[in-house]
Order: sequence, then structure tokens, then C-alpha cells
Amino acid sequence: MMNYSRELLIGRWYRKDKDEQGTQLVEYAELAADGSFEFTFVFFNEQGEITSQVIELGDWGLVGDIHFTTTKNEVIDQEVYATDLNNADNYHAYKVLQLSHQTFQYQHIVTNDIFTMHRVTDNIGHC
Repeated sequence: MMNYSRELLIGRWYRKDKDEQGTQLVEYAELAADGSFEFTFVFFNEQGEITSQVIELGDWGLVGDIHFTTTKNEVIDQEVYATDLNNADNYHAYKVLQLSHQTFQYQHIVTNDIFTMHRVTDNIGHC
């Protein structure tokens, strides 16, 4: 088991994916030092138009090579709603495959889906 540094995850991350139907997804993730997160998922149709946006708020952690999240709230039309913490879909665990200052790659424990996030830097050209 690898032991990854929790501090490497703190900050802002981004990924872009496309599903089988041609729907494009862009995810922005902000992982705070206090263990809170804000994930924003933006969905686009084939014409590049936004079809929906979901914002999730919750807690995250990293132990060894396991990254986990608990979604506690969702933002819909700028209103914050508590999620059902009895719903298993609000809890996720991932095996970290790669973690550096620029790249975070992880695999969902249950679905085996692999995701690759890239760090968002405020200073372009300065890493």
C-alpha cells in the first residue's frame, strides 16, 4: 500500500470526460485543508450548451492510498439542500493510483471507474 500525502490533495482540481451518448462532463473540485469539499459538475450537449449543473458539498479524506468522500449537501438553483445521509450513493471510496502536484488519478472501489484530475493553478506558468 502506498502512503500518499494528504496535503497534495488540498486545492482546486479539474477534469473533462465524455460519455457514450456524447454528453460532455466537466468537474471542478475544491478540496479544503479542513476536510470539506465543493464539487461542481457541468454537463454539456453535443452543441456545447450547458444542459445541467450540480454542486455537491461535503467532507473528504485520505488514508494511505484510500480517498473517500461524503456528500452532505447539494446546491440546486442556488438553494442548499441537505442530502439523505441514509442513501449509500452519498458515500464513495477510491484507490489512489497516482498523486502529484499536477495530477490526481483514482479508481472507484465499487465500479472500478478511473478518473484523472488536473490541478488548477492560479499563476499560469508557475507550478
